[in-house]
Amino acid sequence: MIVIDGAEGEGGGQVLRTALSLSLVTGQAFRIENIRGGRARPGVLRQHVTAVEAACAIGGADCPELQVGAASLSFTPGAVKAGEHRFAVGTAGSAVLVLQTILPALILADGPSRLVVEGGTHNPSAPPFEYLAETFLPLLERMGPRVSARLVRHGFYPAGGGRIEVDVAPVRALAPLELVQRGPLLEVGARALIAALPAEIAARELAEVKKRLSWPDEALRVEELPEAVGPGNILMLTARFEQVTEIVSGFGQLGVSAQSLAKRAAQRMRGFLESPAAATGPYLADQLLLPLALAGGGCFTTVKPSGHARTGASVIECFLPLSVSFEERDEGCWLVSVSARK
Repeated sequence: MIVIDGAEGEGGGQVLRTALSLSLVTGQAFRIENIRGGRARPGVLRQHVTAVEAACAIGGADCPELQVGAASLSFTPGAVKAGEHRFAVGTAGSAVLVLQTILPALILADGPSRLVVEGGTHNPSAPPFEYLAETFLPLLERMGPRVSARLVRHGFYPAGGGRIEVDVAPVRALAPLELVQRGPLLEVGARALIAALPAEIAARELAEVKKRLSWPDEALRVEELPEAVGPGNILMLTARFEQVTEIVSGFGQLGVSAQSLAKRAAQRMRGFLESPAAATGPYLADQLLLPLALAGGGCFTTVKPSGHARTGASVIECFLPLSVSFEERDEGCWLVSVSARK
């Protein structure tokens, strides 16, 4: 049995989620200690319970130690079961992260699947739904599977209540992916989503984006959502390149002005746009490591790798005979490569 220190590296829930994904695909059991040991509130949270329950449901596994607050648990997978599955976080915990935990196993399963995941769809601690649908899934589909995702209902923090539906057409094996250039910039856009809050908040966010990035008026859009899904606010800045789409987001919260939120998001997007040698941003780099590992290899360029990426790499190397390398290049660009261990 593989033994993992959950406090390793950035010490968050990613260690547990990555281990669950790899265990389902490889059939290897693992035990994790010190779960989320690097966080102010260590132990399993509600969204992590749902991720483990989802892994148990599709993998025929049992996890008797599982409960909110658990500091350790063991997981022994069975055969992955394709088909229809529904999971509910029960809080505003990220439905996207629960989905990403089980998706690797289902894209390699022996039949198609349909998933319904309820919970937070726009949570400041996780990628928003749009990042999944517009940034991550198109790259995953280049590797072979077909995955379509629909946002049925928004779920903002802290209320939750969102709903995502996903259809998966699997493949027997993933094709390696090389993403070293992003290609020319094709389109930019800013979306300010607002629910049960004054629309002027979204307008102020977009005005700040226009000021900071000089994007044209036609690229700026306010989306007013039904009051029932609020209160909530998210600003998303999108840059679509020939090979990849990058989305930078900022979440409205008490005590943070619309202008401050938009300024930070615009600065992050400007930084990425001014780093043309990097094909991916830091969040996409985190998410690409696992599918590349399951494909047996691949590479991509990115900005300085995050602690999340390096932690994910170390968990991957526990389950698979692979090496993940991070090589610094010119202009603040890094090449991340996954290859067979020598």
